[in-house]
Amino acid sequence: MKTNADPHFAERIHASFDRQHAMALIRASLSAVEPGRVEIRLPHWSGVEQQHGFVHGGVVGMIADSAAGYAAMSVVPASASVLTVEYKMNLVAPADGEHLIARGKVVRPGRTLIVTQAEVFAVGEGRETLCALMQQTIMVMHGKAEK
Repeated sequence: MKTNADPHFAERIHASFDRQHAMALIRASLSAVEPGRVEIRLPHWSGVEQQHGFVHGGVVGMIADSAAGYAAMSVVPASASVLTVEYKMNLVAPADGEHLIARGKVVRPGRTLIVTQAEVFAVGEGRETLCALMQQTIMVMHGKAEK
């Protein structure tokens, strides 16, 4: 994949993730950062559950959006930042398990728009079950690095 990423993209992504109070609020962690790919893990705990005891769909969307958004951030120059402009998510199974893993990837890098995807898996008893699929469009904001 041809990218405009700087050699320090992983450090930028880790620093950005650490500033995201929403991820800390839900106890999410950044578990993998590679060019065009990012993985976020979320423990299943009562604070993120909906009325049936599954992880709430909004929380599933949060980690999918962040995983795919950070995958996009890995392919842009250090002088740019990224912003989600839309995503569509299918919840295909209950988000039930010991933890969730969101795996985001870049499908098509571009100078202005980046298309990404994320898959979210519920992990229980060592087995991954797909619970959500997301497709996303990211806008590259040139000259607007994160604070």
